[in-house]
Amino acid sequence: MKLLRHGPAGAEKPGALDTNGQIRDLSVLIPDFTPEWMSPAKLQALTAIDLSKLPLVPEGTRLGTPVTGVRQFVAIGLNYRKHAEESGLEIPKEPVVFTKALTSLAGPNDDVELPEGSVAGDWEIELGFVIGTQCKKVSVADALKHVAGYCLANDVSERDWQIKRNGQWGKGKSFDGFGPIGPWLVTSDELPDPQSIPLELAVNGEVKQQSNTADMIFPVAEVVSYLSQFMTLLPGDVVITGTPQGVGLGMKPNPQFLKRGDVMTLSAGVLGTQRQRVI
Repeated sequence: MKLLRHGPAGAEKPGALDTNGQIRDLSVLIPDFTPEWMSPAKLQALTAIDLSKLPLVPEGTRLGTPVTGVRQFVAIGLNYRKHAEESGLEIPKEPVVFTKALTSLAGPNDDVELPEGSVAGDWEIELGFVIGTQCKKVSVADALKHVAGYCLANDVSERDWQIKRNGQWGKGKSFDGFGPIGPWLVTSDELPDPQSIPLELAVNGEVKQQSNTADMIFPVAEVVSYLSQFMTLLPGDVVITGTPQGVGLGMKPNPQFLKRGDVMTLSAGVLGTQRQRVI
């Protein structure tokens, strides 16, 4: 299924995409897509719902994050070889891990507000996933069993804060609205192989990033297993898995950064599309 949440910020309701690509309201049946609803049993129960009998959500209704009650927002850096190269950094031998503030989470089409004085705002299209069951010290072979589903993400970054403010990446990646995810969560039963998803990001219609998750250095199963060795992943946790080449910082000879009025558009096949206006 493709699960989503619709409505004004802070008042979203659960919904799902039907076979005709229309959004149906599930709020008459369930309260919200909280972490407990990411469990295999509850997700399986949702498949029995006849979406055609549920109310349609008006076209143009705002979409929020596809899951609420997130407790950890984890990110992987330098997970595509060409992106590491354009950043002037060595190919990592282990996943590079950092966190984003929970308050950076945003709907897929919400405006992105640059911080005051920002001159180095940047884009990063990524594959994201949501944990379905608690995992601790899991093997690579068992890792994907703990994933509830997958979503599109934009790891919006402010490079001056990321690089020049004492070297802590989270500073440049945790501003409010710097973590759009969605439009929906594709449940794992419908996407058994997350390593074949096309990724494309454009700014003002000009394609900047174009790649495929097949090019990831550390695939999702390895990321889940690795993280679980030193932290317990909880149901509802969001993990984004790194970006391919084509970020503004990597443009040679002159980096290109976001300006107010720019529009970012992202697409990722079955994971859907995003559109964010920079303000």
